[in-house]
Amino acid sequence: MRSLPTNVFRLAAATVCALLLAACAAAPKHNPLATWVPSPNYNARKAMLIVVHYTEQHSVQESLDTLRSQNSQGPVSAHYLIGADGRIYQLVADEARAWHAGPGRWGTITDPNSASIGIELDNDGASPFATTQIDSLLVLLADLTERLSIPRTQVVGHEDVAPTRKIDPGPLFPWKRLADAGYGRWPRGELVTPPAGFDAWAALAQIGYALDDRAAALHAFHNHFRSGEGDALDDIDERILYALTKDR
Repeated sequence: MRSLPTNVFRLAAATVCALLLAACAAAPKHNPLATWVPSPNYNARKAMLIVVHYTEQHSVQESLDTLRSQNSQGPVSAHYLIGADGRIYQLVADEARAWHAGPGRWGTITDPNSASIGIELDNDGASPFATTQIDSLLVLLADLTERLSIPRTQVVGHEDVAPTRKIDPGPLFPWKRLADAGYGRWPRGELVTPPAGFDAWAALAQIGYALDDRAAALHAFHNHFRSGEGDALDDIDERILYALTKDR
C-alpha cells in the first residue's frame, strides 16, 4: 500500500487534534471530586438588566485603556463601549461578569454586576450624545434584548441603580428616544392626576428605585424622566409615576 505524503498525514493529525480539543472545550465542566451524573434541569446564569453609562473621559482610546486596566477606584470594565462615531467595541463576553456597576440595586436585583450587561458611551459627561452613537446603541439594544431574552423595559442608567454614588448617563441622555424605540420605561399617553391615596414613594420603589436615600433616588428619577428638572417630589412626578405604574 502506498503511504500518504507527510504533509497530508500531518494535516489529518492536526484536524483530529483540533476536533478532540473542540470536543473537550464543549464538554461540561464538573468537579473531579464528584461523580458526574448530569441532570437536564438547569439553565445558564443570564443577564436580566442592561445598564447604560457614560465614560466621563475624552476619547475612545482613553476609555478602552481604562476599561482594560483600572480607574481611581480599582479595576473596571464593561461589556461594550460605543464611540461618538457609532463604532461598537466589545470588551467582555456577554455571559461573563463585567465590573461596571458596583454596589447598587434595581428592584429585586441586589448585585447589578452579576445580573446585567454594561454599556459605556464615549461622552465627557457634559456634552450632548451624538445621534450616530444613539443609533448604534439602539442597534445593540435590539441585539441584546432579542438574543439574551432581556425584557426591553429592563434598560436603565447607572444612576438609577446607584443613585447615591453615580450620575451617569445624566440629564442629557435621550431616554425618550430610547422609549420611542421600545426600550426602558416612559409614561405613555396624557399625564393625569392620580386617584386619592396614591403613594408616589411606593410607586418609585415599584418601578425599581431603592429608597434608602430618598433624595438621591428622586434626583436620579428627575434626571431620567425630567432631564434634571425639579428638586422636590411634586405633582408632575406623581403623574409620571402613576402612568409608569399603571402600565406595568
